[in-house]
Amino acid sequence: MEYVTLNNGIKMPKLGYGVYQTPPEETKRCVLDAIEIGYRNIDTAQAYYNEEGVGEALSECGLPREEFFLTTKVWITNAGYEKAKASIEESLKKLRTDYLDLLLIHQPFGDYYGTYRAMEELYKEGKLRAIGVSNFGPDRYLDIQHFAEIKPAVNQIETHVFQQQKVAKEYLQKYGCQIESWGPFAEGRKDMFTNPVLTEIGKKYGKTSAQVALRFLIQSDVVVIPKSVHKDRMKQNFDIFDFTLSAEDMGAIEALDGGESLFFSHYDPKTVEWFMSIL
Repeated sequence: MEYVTLNNGIKMPKLGYGVYQTPPEETKRCVLDAIEIGYRNIDTAQAYYNEEGVGEALSECGLPREEFFLTTKVWITNAGYEKAKASIEESLKKLRTDYLDLLLIHQPFGDYYGTYRAMEELYKEGKLRAIGVSNFGPDRYLDIQHFAEIKPAVNQIETHVFQQQKVAKEYLQKYGCQIESWGPFAEGRKDMFTNPVLTEIGKKYGKTSAQVALRFLIQSDVVVIPKSVHKDRMKQNFDIFDFTLSAEDMGAIEALDGGESLFFSHYDPKTVEWFMSIL
């Protein structure tokens, strides 16, 4: 495993296992499979409704809690100091743990300043080893990092070969915040799994286009949390530490960057209306 060191000295595995859209009834089995393969960085969220399954897997796997890097996220409906604090305690119960390695604000909406104050408080109490944000564009990130007492350690944003977040990354690096990718495969959009550039590069190393896409991100110092409910795919996603992309390969993949989201923009009024409608 390769690691990054966060701005407070905490080490975080560069490769993790995400459970976004994993059905609650399958989550325990999936996480246990991932642990068996070797994953130690597990990412969930209140809005995924599967924190319990993650907690069951971690408590039943037979490994000590300290071996894991566990992340969850505070959802918009729990924004604000009081609500956030109560929801974080609830997440700890569901995850069967007395601390989190990383807690993120899931979306840049609602009273996220109040949420962040609650997180800072719990960080000082030792219940959170690191705190950060998710889906914060450079403007929102710069705002909160400037005024926060404890600077965000991570910003988890859409990052893949077609949206490499070059501007966001520049500012995150400048202020010592680690970029983490959600959607490292772009959920297969733009025919990622058959992309000719990725496929050709993969042939040189005996790897799939998906493995090349993950390796590119890891070599670009992006933390990745690919999700799969299939054990063979989990193994493939984990098998990316026995090869290194050349500078030429990296350049060819960098050229795939379109610089735009393939999902939604937090600056689009219709998208913001949609987020407000699901509260």
